[in-house]
Amino acid sequence: MSDTVVAPPGAPKDAGLRTGVMSGPELAAQAIANIAPSAVIAFTAAAIFLGAGNGTIYAFALATIVILCVGYCVVVFARKHASAGSLYTYVSKGLGPFGAFLAGVTLLIGCFGIAAASLSGSVSYMAQFLSMLGLPAQGLGWDIGLAIVLGGLATLFTIRGIRLSARVSLVLELVSVGIILVLLIAALVWAGPAAWDPAQVLATGSSFQGVASGMVLGILGFVGFSSADALGREAKEPYKAIPRAIMWSALGVGVLYVFAAYTQITVLGDDLATSSSPLESMSALIGMPGWFAAVLTFGVSASFFAVVVAPLNVIGRIVYVMGKEGVVAERFGRTHEQHLTPHRVLIIAGAAAVAVDIVLLVSGAATGEILVWVNTWGTYGYMVAYALVAIACVVYTQRAKMRNGLVKACATVAVVTMGYVFFANVWPVPAFPYNVIPYVFLVTVALALTRYAYLARRRPDVIARIGNTETSAMEGVG
Repeated sequence: MSDTVVAPPGAPKDAGLRTGVMSGPELAAQAIANIAPSAVIAFTAAAIFLGAGNGTIYAFALATIVILCVGYCVVVFARKHASAGSLYTYVSKGLGPFGAFLAGVTLLIGCFGIAAASLSGSVSYMAQFLSMLGLPAQGLGWDIGLAIVLGGLATLFTIRGIRLSARVSLVLELVSVGIILVLLIAALVWAGPAAWDPAQVLATGSSFQGVASGMVLGILGFVGFSSADALGREAKEPYKAIPRAIMWSALGVGVLYVFAAYTQITVLGDDLATSSSPLESMSALIGMPGWFAAVLTFGVSASFFAVVVAPLNVIGRIVYVMGKEGVVAERFGRTHEQHLTPHRVLIIAGAAAVAVDIVLLVSGAATGEILVWVNTWGTYGYMVAYALVAIACVVYTQRAKMRNGLVKACATVAVVTMGYVFFANVWPVPAFPYNVIPYVFLVTVALALTRYAYLARRRPDVIARIGNTETSAMEGVG
């Protein structure tokens, strides 16, 4: 199979999937947008504080170390293989077709879950923002309408091209993070000498168990950080740019989490544990102007919207590669005639994300509940995919006779931690519906594996191709 781009007559020079169109900052934007740090800052520090107390910053620091270990395993592959298949392609190098298929399925679950959940988050905060402007943006009708509009816009941006969607994500996330940084810095200035909090530095009153439990939530705040690896054929100097984007975005976001958690605890103290919206509480406490609350709300909504766009890009490219290999229908392995993006996949995935939210809304679920429920389901997918790529990296480096002492250490940390995170989410048995979500995830994976069983029985030639499509340039217009 040829790896040459088949560009149609009249296609724009910077069409979405043309080789080498994305710079390092644009790749980092994809990674950061998938993490959605602004949304994490708005909620996660308070949740971790309930158990970790003054050790919250160390829970985030340990989570950052774990994610960097996962990232290093991904980077080992990214330095040698540029593909749109992301972890699906990487895992095949170590664990073969079945491992690759499982990684691809779980990563797709992760990406779709995060996209659908974040759409609900964006709807929730956009409704609040519009209400602050004086519009009656409350109720089921508004939620459904906003889901359709925001989901449609996210899908449109991904179809129009990776460069456009990455830049939209970058601008929205920069605006959101910028707004939050203004608040955090203003809060520390307001605190004066009390901004130095030795209790946090010494983790006074916290326990190892509390910090370890908090680390679980901290890790969940990074899911999707490696999404730039799906843009291997669209990046300038992918073997250098993608590893840098993955590692530096994870490290930068980790530092931001630690800083944000430290500031929230310093300013709000024990009130952080009871605040439904810590950033708004902090804004009111330090006397920020009334209009700042609206700007802050818009920023969080923008962050959620950016994380709808980013995982849709990954879904499109993984399914594109699966279409090339015959794992899914061949039509999904073809691109838009003008934009050269996997438009069929993107339309279906975007519409499905909107549909999931509408079904749950109509069933009586609140946008906040949808955000947490669907996000949890998707996070299980990411955890399995991360564990698989870590194991595959060890096997791959051993076969290639590469030095892999650091790989083994990082893979051990990654696999053990992902196992612990899964265990911590199922035991002690949580309340409904969280007690059911892990099994919904397992059923979803089992249903997907029936496709692998069918291919293994009827199409062994397809099994042999799984994970082997290294598209240095995308092809297949139409």
